[in-house]
Amino acid sequence: MILPEIPSFKLTGKKALVVGASSGIGLASACALAAKGASVTLASRRLSHLKAISNEMMLKGWTSNYLEMNISDIRNTKALVQDNGPFDILVNSAGLARHSKMVDTSLEDFDEVMNVNLRGAYFLTQSVAMGLLKAGKPGSLINISSQMAHVGGLERAVYCASKFAVEGFTKAMSIELGPSKIRVNTVCPTFIKTALTENTLNDPIKKDWVLGKIKLNRFGEIEDVMGAIIYLASDASALVTGSSMMIDGGWTAD
Repeated sequence: MILPEIPSFKLTGKKALVVGASSGIGLASACALAAKGASVTLASRRLSHLKAISNEMMLKGWTSNYLEMNISDIRNTKALVQDNGPFDILVNSAGLARHSKMVDTSLEDFDEVMNVNLRGAYFLTQSVAMGLLKAGKPGSLINISSQMAHVGGLERAVYCASKFAVEGFTKAMSIELGPSKIRVNTVCPTFIKTALTENTLNDPIKKDWVLGKIKLNRFGEIEDVMGAIIYLASDASALVTGSSMMIDGGWTAD
């Protein structure tokens, strides 16, 4: 009898772009990919942070470089991706939240969130896909979405709208890119302890609301996302596309 072999989780020889890599989930994603052998390009608006992170990664024997990138600047983002690609892997962790009651949503807050979370994410994903198509290469494109892309939440109408939209274009892009062996997926975390969730988790009422929804009764850590990133980036997920990987502690189970 010939036993099945475990698909490879190794990323040696792969070139990855991680946007929003200066902190939080983006930083964790960059470290996960680099530890598995990928050459990682760190990107965000905070160049000094990226330089320090890249230096630390190099000390571990990992391969990395960095780019200053603001994905709401579509033209510049497209040029950077074209000049530095093609990238086999994309992890987009750039995100923005402007929480308020629905009746208090300002036009400025709405536009700012959508420019990053939807418009920026869409054209970043498009740019990396175009590089792969031109090179005739397969690839894995991953957007960090949210459990709030599948449920509603207090004071999160705009944020939810942006993330629901990311789920929509992920499915549509996966259909178009599937024949070229380019996979498109999202990772949907619950409340992870990062600067983005700090205000919510420091509010006793909101903290109780969050813990009441998470069946595992704890907040997420950035390390909780790393395994999903490695899986989706690697050949272990070769048949996975157009999907949302929930890392929500059971929030969406009911």
